[in-house]
Amino acid sequence: MSKSPELSIALIQTDLYWKNKVANLAMLEEKIWGINQKTDLIILPEMFPTGFSMDAFELAEPMNLGVTKWMKQMAAQTGSVITGSVIIQEGGKYFNRLLWVSSDGFIQHYDKRHLFRMADEDKTFSPGEKLPIFSLNGWKICPQVCYDLRFPVWSRNHQKDGEEAYDLIFYVASWPAVRISAWDSLLPARAIENLSYSLGVNRVGDDGNGISYNGHSAAYDFKGAQIAYLGELDQYQIVTLEAEKLEEYRKKFPAWMDADDFLIR
Repeated sequence: MSKSPELSIALIQTDLYWKNKVANLAMLEEKIWGINQKTDLIILPEMFPTGFSMDAFELAEPMNLGVTKWMKQMAAQTGSVITGSVIIQEGGKYFNRLLWVSSDGFIQHYDKRHLFRMADEDKTFSPGEKLPIFSLNGWKICPQVCYDLRFPVWSRNHQKDGEEAYDLIFYVASWPAVRISAWDSLLPARAIENLSYSLGVNRVGDDGNGISYNGHSAAYDFKGAQIAYLGELDQYQIVTLEAEKLEEYRKKFPAWMDADDFLIR
């Protein structure tokens, strides 16, 4: 399937109520209905129903329960794919799971691979083992979660039969203000090295652990040029990606032909 000429994406940068699913879903529903144009994809931050918490026993839920059903409802009503990460319990384990929910109710997911040991995330959650590539209107899309941003090998845009694995890589995050310079540097780097669009949606505000977040959600084109930036405000912004510009650049600058081959063990 060929790409649609454009892909319209809403980046929702927001504060979150600490460990309060009801309040967060109500707040986000209001924000989603406040989006003033049709979009193909709506991206929410990491652990958007609860904030970034290690209280998995208290906050986790199985698939197809409250949060999942809310996402299915919002996707059906808006006609957009809804994505963001949720604390999920499955098979006796906990996962920081990014859900990708289509308007027809079809659900795909990606489990966060790199768990943030400095907050004991690796002691609470199980790491993901597979990296799916989602499809939307012919666009191939690579999902990532927060700390994954620091590990470029995992998200390397491999080539097969002369075609890139993905056209867009995106990150949902709870990236603290104290380390925001790394976020600002690595998001465009992922775009440049992978010849793809790169987006990041971070939260704002303070969480229940006293950690401050200052947003800096942004979008970059395949050359690393910034095409959207949300600053430190609680707001949303719509970005439009253009297939023709991406394909033209890839033809003129096929750096992938000189990339190193490797396997992830």
